[in-house]
Amino acid sequence: MTGRRLTSLLAYVTTAAAGASLLTGCGVLPGATGGSREPVTVMTWAPDQTRATNMPGMPAMAQTYARWVNAQGGIDGHELRVLTCNEQNTTAGAAACARRAVHEKAVAVVGSYSQNGRAFMAPLEAAGIPYIGGYGIAEDEFTSSLSYPVNGGVAALVAGHGMQLAGSCDRVSLVRPDTTAGDKLPELLDSGLHKASHRGAVDIPALEDAAEYTGPADRARSRAGGEKGCVTAVLGERTQTFFDSFRRLPGQQEEKRDEGAVRISSVLGSVDQPVIDRTGGPHSPFEGAFVTGWYPEAGDKRWAPMRKVIQEYAFADNRVDPADAGVQTTWIAYTVLKAVVESLQQDAITAEDISHSLDRGERIDTGGLTPSLRWKYEDMLGAPGFTRIVNREVTFQVVRQGRLVAQKPGFVDVGETVLSAP
Repeated sequence: MTGRRLTSLLAYVTTAAAGASLLTGCGVLPGATGGSREPVTVMTWAPDQTRATNMPGMPAMAQTYARWVNAQGGIDGHELRVLTCNEQNTTAGAAACARRAVHEKAVAVVGSYSQNGRAFMAPLEAAGIPYIGGYGIAEDEFTSSLSYPVNGGVAALVAGHGMQLAGSCDRVSLVRPDTTAGDKLPELLDSGLHKASHRGAVDIPALEDAAEYTGPADRARSRAGGEKGCVTAVLGERTQTFFDSFRRLPGQQEEKRDEGAVRISSVLGSVDQPVIDRTGGPHSPFEGAFVTGWYPEAGDKRWAPMRKVIQEYAFADNRVDPADAGVQTTWIAYTVLKAVVESLQQDAITAEDISHSLDRGERIDTGGLTPSLRWKYEDMLGAPGFTRIVNREVTFQVVRQGRLVAQKPGFVDVGETVLSAP
């Protein structure tokens, strides 16, 4: 999940010339459209170059989207201006980005990542700025009346993951962050496991930013047992570090060759195709792993429009990986923004216009990447802590020959599973 920086000076110069803003600060992507309609200014933020999870591909995808849509004449004649900001994985950083969005008169924050929901939602709510298509990591994304999530967040992933593991694992060890947000994960995983009358998982809290995880890895393997035991880790960017420690445990390489060896698993965002590629592809420690995702696998033809835009407008910016979950979420979030702005058919667009349109029940077609999205009261799941989930579907995937592929076709509805969590 770690974003990759530009690999050459040429790549840097090309992207800078196109107006891209580096994540070390906030900037504006200029457009090239004309006409009498006013520009639409939005912001996308994410952490970069921090010790925890980094998501530079999300602002980079936003910049790419703006270059593409402005080359087509803008959104219904409106030039799209994208502000970017490094959220820094801190409450101060998240609050600073939100205040910048208010100061720059952004009409929405779109396709962003932050764990610090309370820090960024308060300034946005005070200014009436909607938060569209956040990554789904902060609880406030699913409780604020100005948040419009495009996926079911970590809650849907982890509850769905329990359902995915229930049919294959007798015992499950869950390694998760020793944080307030991490404390919710065991109950969500157990709600999925219990759908198949399965015993609950063994809860193993671990540091979110540790340099190695030998101790938790050893406990997880021993508690999962041998045959039909599973170890799942949901540690964001540090999941790769955890499974590196796991594979180095004494005897693990020999055990992996046995059919009864402990199987590993995770969720999208902690493990995705870029991580698998970086760790060896078919020889990756993730080979054979179960993974629960929000969207179709990266090779699905429904991603073709996004891939074409990236190919033509990302230039040499290799932060924009079409298989990255953050990039995918940002594409879907901007799809929502585009549909709403087009539906308004106005010369000037305000934050209030966008939120009112979404509240009135504007239904958004994402090309099959999600169910049709609508945020009317009757569309919301209403689960405690996750009231504003409208997309309650996930996908079950597995790593085969170094590629994330569908374990079973189509989407799986996890709404009732999330509702049943304590």
